[in-house]
Amino acid sequence: MEPMPQTLFAFTLRLGLRIAMVWTGGFLLAVAVRALLPDDLALTLGSNRPILHLPYSRIGFWTCLLAALTVSGMIVVRTMLVDLGLRPPR
Repeated sequence: MEPMPQTLFAFTLRLGLRIAMVWTGGFLLAVAVRALLPDDLALTLGSNRPILHLPYSRIGFWTCLLAALTVSGMIVVRTMLVDLGLRPPR
C-alpha cells in the first residue's frame, strides 16, 4: 500500500481520483455489456405467464452501478476512519 500523502489536499485529490476511476470503469463496463448483449436475451421469472422480464444488459448495468456505489462507500468510510485516528482493518 502506498504511503499517506503529506497534505490533506493531496489526500482528498487522490481519494477523488480513485472514486472517479471506479465510476468510470463501472459505466464503461455497463455500456460495453449493453452494446454486446441483444435486448431480447433476458431472464424471465414466472411459471406459466412471465411475471418479470429482466434483460441481461440491464442486469449488467445495475450490477456495475451497485459495485461502483459499494466501492465509493468503502473508500469514504475508510477515509472517515483515518480522519478519526482509527486504523481501518486490512
